[in-house]
Amino acid sequence: MKPVAIFRHSPIEGPGYFADFLDQRRIPWRLVAVDQGVAIPGSPAAFSGLVFMGGPMSVNDDLPWIPPVLALIRHAVAAEVPVLGHCLGGQLMAKALGGVVSRNPVKEIGWGQVRVVDGAPARDWLGPSLRTFVSFHWHGETFSIPQGGEAILESDHCRNQAFALGKHLGLQCHVEMTEALVRSWCAAGTREIERSRQSPGVQPVDAILQELEGRLGGLHAVADILYSRWLRGLA
Repeated sequence: MKPVAIFRHSPIEGPGYFADFLDQRRIPWRLVAVDQGVAIPGSPAAFSGLVFMGGPMSVNDDLPWIPPVLALIRHAVAAEVPVLGHCLGGQLMAKALGGVVSRNPVKEIGWGQVRVVDGAPARDWLGPSLRTFVSFHWHGETFSIPQGGEAILESDHCRNQAFALGKHLGLQCHVEMTEALVRSWCAAGTREIERSRQSPGVQPVDAILQELEGRLGGLHAVADILYSRWLRGLA
């Protein structure tokens, strides 16, 4: 099998649990360290799937790697190579496919409940019984659903938490979190949390770090469902 390409845009926003998920199933993957200046491939042909992680930047920023990433996503979708995006990655997917990325009504940082949208696409991706779960969040922007896509997750603070388009999945929330990622993000983002503490969607660091084992166990159970469904699209 060709490897899955995982695009990292920030040194502390790596593949996390998604890499563990692939390793457990002996699925090869290759890290594309965009944050270290690695060139964006011009074609998805060398990969079985493309996965885009998060990052502190905006997809609307004037960064040299964003246009080739958008072009690569469009190429992959046209070629039916599965694409998966986490937070910034989901926003890149939405923008590449004709959606709009703009400021969310409130900033979301920490743990928060996400609801499964009632409909066939959500049941296809998440099964018939899951209705809600607690996910991790760290974002100030949000995406609109691109043409042909279907919303499958929502929350009180962010209307569009995920969309599906055929074999492709764009997430706003973070299902890839591990304890190491949560702790490193909190350490690096302490000032951002303090500046944003008036937002109803932002939790203090001590609240974020409570009951990590249980919260991550529940999150990984949902990630297993989503990632397993995404794997079905791999050649």
